[in-house]
Amino acid sequence: MNIRHSALAVLVAVLWGLNFVAIDFGLHPANGNGSNGSGGQADVPPLLFVAIRFVLVVFPCIFFVRKPDVSWKAIIGVGLFMSAGQFGLLYLGMALGMPAGLASLVLQAQVLLTVLLAARFVGERPNKRQLTGVVLGVAGLALVAVGRSLVAPVVPLMIVLAAALSWAAGNIIARKAKAASGLGLVVWSGAVVPLPLAGLSLIVDGPAAVVGTLANLQPATILSALYTAVFASLVGYGIWNRLLSLYPSSAVVPFTLLVPVVGMTAAWLLIAEIPTTAELAGGLLLLGGVATAVLQQRAKPKVPLLDDRQRLGAGLR
Repeated sequence: MNIRHSALAVLVAVLWGLNFVAIDFGLHPANGNGSNGSGGQADVPPLLFVAIRFVLVVFPCIFFVRKPDVSWKAIIGVGLFMSAGQFGLLYLGMALGMPAGLASLVLQAQVLLTVLLAARFVGERPNKRQLTGVVLGVAGLALVAVGRSLVAPVVPLMIVLAAALSWAAGNIIARKAKAASGLGLVVWSGAVVPLPLAGLSLIVDGPAAVVGTLANLQPATILSALYTAVFASLVGYGIWNRLLSLYPSSAVVPFTLLVPVVGMTAAWLLIAEIPTTAELAGGLLLLGGVATAVLQQRAKPKVPLLDDRQRLGAGLR
């Protein structure tokens, strides 16, 4: 990968890492500087916030981006698992107190979960190095859970881990769909998200909370929604899928390891969020497991076919 494209890959990792702090600011606009990891109740209903984000992802892009050449079943599946499930659970976990930096780390468990789900549903048997990565990652997650339980309830962490599982399931659906356009799949599958999550928010939070939030949207929430929709989803994916069309996935995917580094650093600098020693040690172990599972592809000289590289882009965020 040349210097220009490497710089673009780093840019994507930065955009995605900052995404978690942007979400935190949007959920807690009344605090002025995010939740600070305090675990306080969110000011904005999380499911409604996800619905707002995907309205911005879908419109007006859906009028200009062609529908991907895959079945409606695949589009709905990706929308439900990769978008609604992943982000609905992620925003809920963060609304309940999951720190932004730690969320960016735990969500990377999707790489390990994708390996396991691929073995079960796609017939892609993991090799010894991938299995070693899964074991290391699970040990790291256990250490993070122990460290988190010492300072705060562990339920938000479990919810974010469920978000990673939902993302992994979406990866498998996207891979089996073999969509040539990752961006098209993101936009069209995103249309599945707003109505169901807005409806759930009406049920869970109540009509008064939903209407009150929409009538009094704070600047921080609006800017957060715009950032997550435009920069994290559309710009980030546009660059990412372009790189995947030019290079083997083994040359591009490792840049995702920078996401939690950026996320945790941004959370520390912008909202004074400092992980405990156990959380930090567990996080390093988790990233070590992810790196072990991902970097093993570099040992293979065979370059995937162009359509293979493109379809892999639909399973990365």
